[in-house]
Amino acid sequence: MKDVLREVLDKVPNYNSFKTFRELEDSTDLLVREYKDVVRVESIGRSRCGEEIRALIIGNGRLKALWFGAPHPNEPVGTLVLDYLSEKLVSDDEFRRFFDYTWIIVKVADIDGLKMNEGWFKGPFTITHYSMNYYRPAGNVQIEWSFPIRYKRYSFENPVPETRALMNIIERYRPDMIYSLHNAGFGGVYYYISEEAPLLYPIFQLYPKSLGLPLSLGEPEVPWAVELSQAVYKMVSLKDYYDFIERQGMDPLQVIRHGGSSFDYAQQYNQDIVELVTEVPYYYDPRIEDVRDAEENISRREAILEALEWQSKIYDFIREVWRDVKKIFSNRDVCSESGRLIESIDYFVETVPKSIEAEKRWANTDPSLSRRAKISEVFDNRYVTRFYTALSLGMLRRLLNIEAEKISGLKPYLEKVEDVHQKILSYLESNRDYKVIEIRRLVQTQLAAGLYTALYIQTRRR
Repeated sequence: MKDVLREVLDKVPNYNSFKTFRELEDSTDLLVREYKDVVRVESIGRSRCGEEIRALIIGNGRLKALWFGAPHPNEPVGTLVLDYLSEKLVSDDEFRRFFDYTWIIVKVADIDGLKMNEGWFKGPFTITHYSMNYYRPAGNVQIEWSFPIRYKRYSFENPVPETRALMNIIERYRPDMIYSLHNAGFGGVYYYISEEAPLLYPIFQLYPKSLGLPLSLGEPEVPWAVELSQAVYKMVSLKDYYDFIERQGMDPLQVIRHGGSSFDYAQQYNQDIVELVTEVPYYYDPRIEDVRDAEENISRREAILEALEWQSKIYDFIREVWRDVKKIFSNRDVCSESGRLIESIDYFVETVPKSIEAEKRWANTDPSLSRRAKISEVFDNRYVTRFYTALSLGMLRRLLNIEAEKISGLKPYLEKVEDVHQKILSYLESNRDYKVIEIRRLVQTQLAAGLYTALYIQTRRR
């Protein structure tokens, strides 16, 4: 068992860049031409801007596994996982037959968004270059977070076309496993899984360490995440977010604007489904897994509130600029670069303040936060928070840079945003402890977690 999987993991290529959408499509076409008796392609829908979304169907096993890449388009590690996995499944009969699965592989879920990120795919892989070419869709049109859902008083019934394509696959195949191939930006490796699976936790924790990757032992991504083991969390749901907002004495209907996840949706077709997410970062710093007490005398509550104050400060700055420039823009075509950025910034300005308010209420009242902060938690709240606010500013800077060439009067705003953005980037770049992780190790980590989880499900359901 271990030899089969180990051989596949050891043969992951030494990638020096990410593949563009067209490169991934060319790879798919070549695979189908060479192995037409083993693999077929299904057209499962079209993107908002008309690109064909395709799924590779490989094998004819009893169990069904849906793996899809780029559910968020700034997260392309999974596209390489799927590009490599699909080639191994069709070319290696022993490996394919080792699994009793029918594989449904969608290399790129968000095609339009992926193309918006291709400016950084070939490097250099610095925080500055990433931030300057970064794009993430508005929350209510993100593929992973626009599945239809109803919970208590909330409902969302407006999935984007890409989500509808995945919904159709889920309805037809009723998968036993879903692997939504997300990845993080800065920090360490961590996981979400939809059920308690203690047999998998040592693999999740030890495999990345064998490659020299740290686990993310700072703050969980969201305060309502339930930790199952070190760096392993129960799959989060919109329902959890709703309940969290409610516990803070706020009305969830005034805060939530997006839909459910693939797991939220898939449960209605297969109650036994297992979904996995493996978050691997592009950049890391050893402090993210240092669980010693922080040298400075700071509580976890103080560290979290410091991060939230920083987020509020950057939000207020973006809102102030956006209030002045938004009315100038006439381009609302979501198939244009500017139109996409406008949609994202609009959503950010509308939704962030109430989200921050809910987290501040939690941070001020949760008694578990009174203990002394760990080094990992201080690092997460101080540095990782700045990294993610730099990405929001980067989208605004990118938009203003495009439009300032066409619209008079925008240059002063561009210079203002550039100044704040550059100061954050200089702060992060001068923090010389951070390292860029080799792409191969990110692919190996995601692939290992997915394959061992697939084997775990297969063993349980004999």
